[in-house]
Amino acid sequence: MTAIMLTRNHASKNMYCFYSLDVQPDLFGGFSLIREWGRIGRAGQVRMENFPTRGAADLAMVGHFGRKARKGYH
Repeated sequence: MTAIMLTRNHASKNMYCFYSLDVQPDLFGGFSLIREWGRIGRAGQVRMENFPTRGAADLAMVGHFGRKARKGYH
C-alpha cells in the first residue's frame, strides 16, 4: 500500500483540514503506521504506531481510512 492523503474542506465553516496515513518499515524488522493531521498549510500533529507485520499495519491503516471517510474526508 502507498501513502494516503485525505482532505476535508468547508469554506462556510473555515475548515481546511488534512489527514495523512503512511506505512513504513522500522529499524527492528516491524512496520510503523504514521498518521499526520492538521490544518492545510500548517505543520500537523504526528502519531506513530508500531506493528510486527506489514499486514497488521495495513489493516490499521484501512481502519483509520474508513473512519475518516465517514467523517467527510476524501
